[in-house]
Amino acid sequence: MQPSTQPDAAVADSGIPPALGRIPSGLFIVAWREGDEDRCMLASWVMQAGFAPPQVSVAVASSRDLVAALDRGATFAVSVLAESQRSLLARFGKPSPDAFAGLDVHRTATGTAVLADAAAWLDCRPTVRASHGDHIVVLAKVIAGGGTGAEPAVHLRKNGLRY
Repeated sequence: MQPSTQPDAAVADSGIPPALGRIPSGLFIVAWREGDEDRCMLASWVMQAGFAPPQVSVAVASSRDLVAALDRGATFAVSVLAESQRSLLARFGKPSPDAFAGLDVHRTATGTAVLADAAAWLDCRPTVRASHGDHIVVLAKVIAGGGTGAEPAVHLRKNGLRY
C-alpha cells in the first residue's frame, strides 16, 4: 500500500505548513543515466550529510523514476543551480528525455551529465536508502565535485506540505 501524500486535516489546518515552508532549500538538478540516455529531475531537498567521507542526502518522492534507477545500481549527479539559472526551472520541472539539449553539459567520471555553468556539481554514489512516508531519503558518498562558485539559488515555499 502506498503511503498517503495528503496530510491529515489537523496538520493541514495547523501552523505546520507555513513553518515548514520557511525552511530554505536550494534548487538542484539530479541526473542519472538510463543506458545511453540522460535522465533528470528538479529537486529541492538535497543537503550535505557528512564530512568524512563527504556525503549528501537527497529526498525523492517514491514515485520518481530515479528510485527505479537506484534499484538497478545507478549513480547520480547533482547540479546546484545558480541564482542566475532560475529560468531553467520550467525546463527541468517536467520529465523530458532532452532536458539538457542546447545546454553546456559536463560529464562526470561516472558519465553523468551536470550543468557546466552550475554554481556547483557533485558526482554521487548511493550508499543507503530509508523509506518512511511519501519520500525516500538517499544517502550518497560524493566522489567528485566542481562548479563555478556562483551564488546558489535559494527556494522558500508558502506551504511546506506541497512543492
